[in-house]
Amino acid sequence: MHLPRPRSLAAQLFAMQVVLVAAVVAGCALFAFVTGRAHTDETARKQVLATAHALADSPSVREAIRTPDPSAALQPYAERVRLDTGIDFITIMNPEGIRWTHPDPAQIGMPFLGRTAPALRGETFTETYTGTLGPSVRAVTPVRDGDRITGLVSVGITVDRISSEVTEQVRVLALAAGAALALGGLGTYVINARLRRHTHGMNAAELSRMHDYHEAALHAVSEGLLMLDGGRRIALMNDGGRELLGLDDSAVGRPIAELGLPVPLTGALLASEPRVDEVHMTADRIVVVNTRPVVGGEQRGTVVTLRDHTELQALSGELDSERGFTQALRSQAHEAANRLHTVVSLIELGRVEQAVEFATAELELAQALTDRVVGAVGEPVLAALLLGKAAQANERGVELELAEDSRIDDGVLPSTLPARDLVTILGNLIDNAMDAAQGGEGARITVTALVEDGELLLGVRDTGAGVAPGDMDEVFRRGWSTRGPGRGLGLALVRQAVHRANGTVKLAEGPEGGAEFTVRLPLAGRPVPARTAHDGLEAAR
Repeated sequence: MHLPRPRSLAAQLFAMQVVLVAAVVAGCALFAFVTGRAHTDETARKQVLATAHALADSPSVREAIRTPDPSAALQPYAERVRLDTGIDFITIMNPEGIRWTHPDPAQIGMPFLGRTAPALRGETFTETYTGTLGPSVRAVTPVRDGDRITGLVSVGITVDRISSEVTEQVRVLALAAGAALALGGLGTYVINARLRRHTHGMNAAELSRMHDYHEAALHAVSEGLLMLDGGRRIALMNDGGRELLGLDDSAVGRPIAELGLPVPLTGALLASEPRVDEVHMTADRIVVVNTRPVVGGEQRGTVVTLRDHTELQALSGELDSERGFTQALRSQAHEAANRLHTVVSLIELGRVEQAVEFATAELELAQALTDRVVGAVGEPVLAALLLGKAAQANERGVELELAEDSRIDDGVLPSTLPARDLVTILGNLIDNAMDAAQGGEGARITVTALVEDGELLLGVRDTGAGVAPGDMDEVFRRGWSTRGPGRGLGLALVRQAVHRANGTVKLAEGPEGGAEFTVRLPLAGRPVPARTAHDGLEAAR
């Protein structure tokens, strides 16, 4: 059995709004009817009172009452006033209640039907009473001639006439209410038609379910997702976006330009054209940015996706280092083969002593550097990095030396300081120094690695051309390089890794004119052995 699909949210709201508008219009109509009926009654009472007072105070009425036949003068006068004022009846009578005037001449001389006692006491009053013309709202007031009451005036409007006026008002009110209901229904239909388009005809349950799926999907995806509105404010951001950009919930609703993101990244997010797989750096991460405008007649906003490229970039850097090590080992193997052939040839020529001297000298040079690094740097990752970079530097004609005061014992570095970050920092600094020093006379790199005052100090200086004073703040920017396009990432990665470790990196001019980088990384309060307290790079100078 196929169950009918629930009505859409727009249809439900339309029905509710129509009922609400009808109830409001009906309530207003009822209130207007009751108020109008009361107002009509009150208006009729005021009208008869005013007319009765005017007649009672008229000198013509008092003079006519003094005549032997008051009806002869009063009847035409009363009828003229009645017709002019729209009153249903005007009755002037003597104090005994015998009529002198009446709309029906046959009733003249007959007793008045109604109360007269209050008027005989000098009071004016109103009442609703059924007389010869049917129920009427009437006012009765005395006619005074000096201190005497010489007659009474009764002025009235029939209830039927009042009801006919109310009926006419109700007819007009009903037309107004119908028009209001029609306009309200039409406006409600237009609004709900627009709502139906925006909700795609879905009902409340479907919208609620879609919202639940939407929330679950936002929190489930590991990639960062941002949605910017037309004003370039963050309308939505998932957990991945907060983590990759280093933002919190307060960023939602704020303009992108006010979040303090790097200028190139901010420019990419604000761009009106799509961006595809652009690599940008934040303080802690390397992210791949894709943007696509949301267009529907006008630009409504932008959808931004972010992918974390940090790990991939770090692995790429490590791969480059491994390639360098492999090339250095290949070169050393080639050199070792040449030296071995030289030793064998010397032996064949009978020059045994010279062969031993040549082989021993080569071993001493290689072993001296190895012993120096292993003895001073107990951290195996750093020791291996220094040995590999030394071989690589030697291949490029650059001498790499370890400062005399360098000392890092094994186990001193905490687990919170990843070995990968150390490789990124020191490896890129040495690579940068090799590029700067290569080709110069007496090319040399001096590396300092020690622990002092609860900090890991890493220093690299070279004998290259150095950095211009105006460029010292730019060298850490991604893409800055003096070696041509496609470079300029290494020092940016250094700054990023140092920032992740809450450390500092400084650039200064070296004592030999080259560049000198100094990195300090806190060891999270880990106690430092007394023997590692040195004068740092100042001693190495």
